[in-house]
Amino acid sequence: MSNDQVVGPWKQIEAEARRHWTKLTDDDWKLAAGDIEKLAGRIRERYGDARQKVARQLNVLIAQIRENAHTPHQEN
Repeated sequence: MSNDQVVGPWKQIEAEARRHWTKLTDDDWKLAAGDIEKLAGRIRERYGDARQKVARQLNVLIAQIRENAHTPHQEN
């Protein structure tokens, strides 16, 4: 996980992460404001998960979003 701000896919990350981490409040999302490290910190605070677990989960989520962005969509 990088401490860089995620600009492009942040809306997608937020949408998917909101489904997964439902305890996060709107204030948590405002505080994270595109910063993965801040988001990870808020997740750890709300869920009590270890840093490595949260980092792994976020990395998987980001990888899935990036993979989907590069996969051509087929129309029926």
